[in-house]
Amino acid sequence: MTDSEHHPADSSRRAFLSDLGMGFTGLALGSMLADEGIVNANESEIDFPPTGTLHHTPKAKSVIWIFLSGGYSHLETFDPKPALNKFAGKTFDETPFANPMNSPLHKKRFRSVPAEEVNVRDVYPTIYPMQVGWKKHGQSGIEVTDWWPYLARQVDELCFVRNMWTTDNDHAAENQIHTGRHRLDPQEPSLGAWAHYGLGTLNENLPKFAVLGGPTRSDTRLSIDSLYLGPQHAGVPLTLDPKNPLPFGQRQKAQSLESQRAEYELINKLNQLTAVEYPEDQELVARIRSYELAFRMQAAVPEAISFATETDATQQLYGLNEEGTKLAGSRLLAARRLVERGVRFVQVFPSTYGVWDSHRKLKENHTRLCATVDKPVAGFIQDLKQRGLMEDVTVVFCTEFGRTPGLEKRSGGTTGRDHHPNGFTIWMAGAGIKKGHVHGETDELGYNALGDAHYVTDLHATVLHLLGLNNRRLQIPGRKRLDIDFGNVMEEVLT
Repeated sequence: MTDSEHHPADSSRRAFLSDLGMGFTGLALGSMLADEGIVNANESEIDFPPTGTLHHTPKAKSVIWIFLSGGYSHLETFDPKPALNKFAGKTFDETPFANPMNSPLHKKRFRSVPAEEVNVRDVYPTIYPMQVGWKKHGQSGIEVTDWWPYLARQVDELCFVRNMWTTDNDHAAENQIHTGRHRLDPQEPSLGAWAHYGLGTLNENLPKFAVLGGPTRSDTRLSIDSLYLGPQHAGVPLTLDPKNPLPFGQRQKAQSLESQRAEYELINKLNQLTAVEYPEDQELVARIRSYELAFRMQAAVPEAISFATETDATQQLYGLNEEGTKLAGSRLLAARRLVERGVRFVQVFPSTYGVWDSHRKLKENHTRLCATVDKPVAGFIQDLKQRGLMEDVTVVFCTEFGRTPGLEKRSGGTTGRDHHPNGFTIWMAGAGIKKGHVHGETDELGYNALGDAHYVTDLHATVLHLLGLNNRRLQIPGRKRLDIDFGNVMEEVLT
């Protein structure tokens, strides 16, 4: 049964609003209703197209998703394992624990692109010891390694999820944690694109889905892509150069503002003439809006990413006065400024592509890399807290997979860990999230995620739920989504 058969009066009203102003009034109305927290009544319906009206009362207005590319070691960050030191140099079979590679969980969470007989990934049985010390911190007594001294002071604000898992054992997992799909399968839109698709904007002059610092390669573009949802829902990469924050959206030097405005007005008039003939063409409506947004962003974005009004104390809190922390600090401070101005989803890459991938010299690499991120992220959490933004913003801190408990011996390696999809750790904080909490665990050696462990789309479902969206209602007719694509809300981490 169709929407109009259920609610003929609503259908007439929607049709009227859609006709008025080529649908802009209806789109704006949906955004305003969402902003005011007005929700739909029937959770089982599919929203197509979405109106921006929320499915349930949200706990968060915005999400800041911090992604560390390359795969940080969960063992040397947020899931330390004493057994690795006790049994260092021994094989899994020489410990009192069951060999984790013989567990059915290993095959379930390990899908290699090379044939199994030639694959050597994630099958290193010789235990490699912890490369750093650790201790308990805060009133919650959560273990964090010594490479995170600043963030350790914020553990009572954080919720660690230690039983995440994925399936791609190579760096296409960077896309997988954002899309939920292994690279051998047909691809799906990214999480940020789904949030963009399902929500109205809180600021008509800025993108709903902004990206800072990435992706920097064509093969990781999927992590912000919208695919069949349409290009209007893809992430908008911004730079932190106030003179050129929109690399592909600035007018030419020889063109005046008045000339560009006239050009955009002409394009819109032509598009609107076409819209009269094709009133149901959602892509055309989106195209008209994109031109309008591109013009408005030229003024709004430079102000949003400018730090001229930020105090010296705030800039020092983020580490902007130190060379090693300036990059991450600048991107995180810009993220805070964007959500303050109503951006719904900000995806932040605080480090460059792949740098956490420590197949060799893990101790050297992680010592240096943690120092570039630790102070800025801790300062970011402190800043959100003191501004009251932890009540409105949900923060996710993640990577694409963990690192192997066993020593990587490929090509004679003696100092690193390989990729490890079978179990790893992320953390969350802010709106709707428990404070000072640890959810889930890996086994004694940090190999397999235990219990009702969470595939990456459980994280997606949780984020969308906090924003007031039911992931199962975000579907496109004719586009098949698997059950695993929807994930399940991680109720255990919610307040």
